[in-house]
Amino acid sequence: MNELGKALVGLGLLLIVVGSVVLLAGRFGMPLGRLPGDVTYRGKHISLYFPLGTSILISVVLSAISYLIARFRR
Repeated sequence: MNELGKALVGLGLLLIVVGSVVLLAGRFGMPLGRLPGDVTYRGKHISLYFPLGTSILISVVLSAISYLIARFRR
């Protein structure tokens, strides 16, 4: 149970950091959610939004962070 507790605390801290970065990005005008490649469709009765460009950017950043963490844990 000790390892599970540590993992949950680490995950909570990570969520706090990521949330803070997203809030700061919004304040400084970073266009998360409005990047090239984000698909928006507005029809008569339907609105569709798929943030493809933002998803790819977040995936690359999280992959780099995971790689660095794994590299320094060895």
